[in-house]
Amino acid sequence: MKTNLVVWGENAQKEKVLILLDLLPDENKVIIYTVPEGMVTEELERKLMDEWRLGVPVELPEGVHKIERVLSVSDSLLPVDLTTERTDIIQRAQTQWHFVVLSSKLNSAYQSELADLQEKVKSLSAYSQDAWDDLKNFWQKVQEQVRDKNLFAEHASILRESTNHLFTALKDLKSSFEHEVEKASSEILKEFNSSIETIENRINEGSRLQSLFDELKSIQNSFKDLKFIREHRTAAWEKLDGAFKLLKEKKYGSHPATGEGSPLVRIQRRYEGLISAIDKMQVSIDRDKSDLDFHNKKASGAERQLEALVSQAKLAMIQDRISSKEEKLAEMLKTKSELDSRMHELKHKEVQKEEHEKFELAKKAVQEKIANEIKQASVAREVETVASEAPVKKEKAAPKAKSIAKKVVTPIENAIETAEAIGSIVDARKD
Repeated sequence: MKTNLVVWGENAQKEKVLILLDLLPDENKVIIYTVPEGMVTEELERKLMDEWRLGVPVELPEGVHKIERVLSVSDSLLPVDLTTERTDIIQRAQTQWHFVVLSSKLNSAYQSELADLQEKVKSLSAYSQDAWDDLKNFWQKVQEQVRDKNLFAEHASILRESTNHLFTALKDLKSSFEHEVEKASSEILKEFNSSIETIENRINEGSRLQSLFDELKSIQNSFKDLKFIREHRTAAWEKLDGAFKLLKEKKYGSHPATGEGSPLVRIQRRYEGLISAIDKMQVSIDRDKSDLDFHNKKASGAERQLEALVSQAKLAMIQDRISSKEEKLAEMLKTKSELDSRMHELKHKEVQKEEHEKFELAKKAVQEKIANEIKQASVAREVETVASEAPVKKEKAAPKAKSIAKKVVTPIENAIETAEAIGSIVDARKD
């Protein structure tokens, strides 16, 4: 967009003059030169029209009158003592030049912000994710203004070139940083797997399963704080999940009654998902608070009204976003507390259920034993009856009858003792 303008007009004395207008965007000023008609040669007019209007410097003759005016929305570009028939050109230039000034101010603001980023990157001795995020956010803002055509192509090109240099510098630091992070992550994964394998061995050995479950939950709770790369984090999570499955299979069997569809397992899954959501929400709030601090500092140090207004608007928007997220986080924490209580209740019920199942098994075994012993006693009585009905064989049957009688008495006594035992168990359960 041209910032130089040439039109013919008249001065206060009604003398014909060539009027030159030169916009200084950074200063929000317009320099006006008036060249009397007598000084305007054919060559000078050609140079002014063909070259000076396009920004090429042209030497003006001596005696040219110069006026300096502040660009205003309400006042005309020309002072009252200068007139021209091309008022349409003057009005169009005034409208366009206001946009040029604002665009120039926006470019200056971005150049200033870019200079701060350059200093920040220059001072780094190692890769900084914050610096990368700041640079990324900066370039997104610039791109948005370029898409909206609020920045001129030459300004956008300079900003793009400088930003690319900073991205390249950060990528070099990041490459070295990622190598170190991967190495550290490998060591953490090795340690993590060793801990899980130790617990798996103890599960297979039949150690106290509840204690091992608590250990796995503790590892799971600290999992988010471990500095893994993505690949290692996935592998570690699968290892941990495998240990939980092994423990459940050991506790409930291959097809447990309280398996995948049990209330406790469903709540545990919901609880794990909630913990993950809480962590993500907290990270999001922390990031918004970091942005809030940044824009607070920017607003307090803003010298230009445009930048200050933009920063204040962003501050209000970020604060609203933080408030909304904190409300959601409070609801999540409340749900977490409710799930904690519910899981505790279900675990208690499972323990009671296990104890009840053990009691029922013991009770059934006792009942079967009693039934078997009563059956034996019944058979013995029948044999004794047959023996008593054969007096001829009494003498021979006497020893055998005594033996049978002993067999009758012994099972009945055993049955009575067993019945007393189960009675004691029932009484204990009632207590």
